[in-house]
Amino acid sequence: MKFATKTIHSGYDSTEHNRAVMPPIYQTSAFAHTTVGEQLPFSYARTGTPTRAALERCLAALENAAHGLAFSSGMAAIDAVLRALLKPGDEVVAQQDIYGGAYRLLTRVMEPAGIKVKFVDLSDSEALKQALHPGVKLVWVETPSNPLLHLVDIGAVARLAHQAGALVAVDNTFATPYLQTPLDQGADIVVHSATKYLAGHSDVLLGIVALNDNELFQAIKFIQSAAGAVPGPQDCFLTLRGIKTLHLRMDRHCDNAERVAHWLSAHPAVERVFYPGLAEHPGHQLASRQMKRFGGMVTIYLRDNSREAAARVAERLQLFTLAESLGGVESLVNHSATMSHGSMPTEQKQRLGVREGQLRLSIGVEDIDDILADLKQALA
Repeated sequence: MKFATKTIHSGYDSTEHNRAVMPPIYQTSAFAHTTVGEQLPFSYARTGTPTRAALERCLAALENAAHGLAFSSGMAAIDAVLRALLKPGDEVVAQQDIYGGAYRLLTRVMEPAGIKVKFVDLSDSEALKQALHPGVKLVWVETPSNPLLHLVDIGAVARLAHQAGALVAVDNTFATPYLQTPLDQGADIVVHSATKYLAGHSDVLLGIVALNDNELFQAIKFIQSAAGAVPGPQDCFLTLRGIKTLHLRMDRHCDNAERVAHWLSAHPAVERVFYPGLAEHPGHQLASRQMKRFGGMVTIYLRDNSREAAARVAERLQLFTLAESLGGVESLVNHSATMSHGSMPTEQKQRLGVREGQLRLSIGVEDIDDILADLKQALA
């Protein structure tokens, strides 16, 4: 099946659910046994439900993976991958400009537990080669990255990591499987905050892991069941429903973001626009090759590099909502320094280029004229 057909039909067979066209919400914590010792496909809701299984199969299909696993949040998904693969003394090489929550998990949870973490510019192959050694078990990638939309060559990183005996995990939240499928490019594991584009309507908290290797799948599934950070059936249902329009929404997100990025590039109040679709973006050629389109996220530096300037713009916006998240049908604005990357140390933010006068825009699917008019009045 082609992608659009997969979003609507993958992972669900109505004949197994009383011919219901949409996957039913199995709002139950337990399933009845008829005999002692009976092995059922579903026994207790923490280990699995039919609604969650349908979502997991659907996401696996979209990522061209053999297996999918759903978690209560994107961070729970990341945590499960790290705990399943690493033990004290192991090392992770992580992209230096990653989501603030992932940075916090690595530095304040994993490092105190004995996991070594090294942050590297993964677009620099020489820097990655120097960082790789037998103790490195995992390379953690975001592409495009949050919030400055840096691009990483997934295939190149995978080749170097595999030569050194390390696995590669890619956070595919910004791109979604509609724009890129990292497993097809050599990655071993894909994670998503399905809260964002996959669910798409800012009403769900959910994370996804997709992979091919059966042994890795069993290891992460054990953590899923043992730790129990799993989504409820209502969230699984809403995510499944959102996925059915993923391809339609992503095309509109991309259309609008391309228009916004070009318009902002010419605005006198804007110093710099970060968007892979702009020819001047350093990762433009890689994005053209690695992604189907350039995504719906646009980040800007204001010429006035102050929190006050960023606050004036963010608070004047009327169509854009000032919020922590992204990827919903509505346009959102985020002040990265205090929101998505608020927990990152100031010196680290400065080193990576996360500024006070910076705003991350999640471009929604509203009419483009209304989006541009709102930006125009806020930046005036």
